[in-house]
Amino acid sequence: MGPVPALAGTVAIAYVSGSLPWGLWLGRWLRGVDVRTMGSGNLGATNVYRSLGPAIGIATLLLDIGKGALPVALLPRSAFGAGFPGGPEWCALAAAFAAVAGHVWTFFAGFKGGKGVATSAGVLLALSPPSFGVFVGVFLVVLLLTRYVSLGSILGAVAFSVALARFSPSGVASPSFAVGVLLAVLVIARHRDNIRRLVRGEERRFRFTRGRP
Repeated sequence: MGPVPALAGTVAIAYVSGSLPWGLWLGRWLRGVDVRTMGSGNLGATNVYRSLGPAIGIATLLLDIGKGALPVALLPRSAFGAGFPGGPEWCALAAAFAAVAGHVWTFFAGFKGGKGVATSAGVLLALSPPSFGVFVGVFLVVLLLTRYVSLGSILGAVAFSVALARFSPSGVASPSFAVGVLLAVLVIARHRDNIRRLVRGEERRFRFTRGRP
């Protein structure tokens, strides 16, 4: 496979994988509702959890992680990775960014998707398991201490970019670190409204059972 088809195919497959709006589909299939009309209107796992309950919320979380991890793990090992400009490592990084972009701007839902946290976590799981572990650890500690999912996501994004600098072969000179920083910036930018609410003391706290705090 030549470099142009490998590049185009990698980006297209990863984008479509990331675009799969599991929160929207599970809500329709299992409850007959459109989760975009409920809660925050977001397609991510947090709104699904709050609006439709733990079972569907956790299923959405796992599927959103999977749709980021699978293209990053599989495409570099295929003909796409062999033909990709720069080789399998760059194939994985292109797939990573395309998958998260697909989640954030899914064509299945009018290019309005989630905030990219779970799909970024899936990308990390495939790219750098230690960095994934750092992200999960920081996210859970912040969530348990504050009950703010948004704050856990933001600080987790900062943490995984720092972790990539530590665990990537070339440190801050590694392409993985650069892509990690881009993903962290995207995740934080998608939380800009949450940041404003946090500053004003108006952000909604997370409950592990349904209902308002």
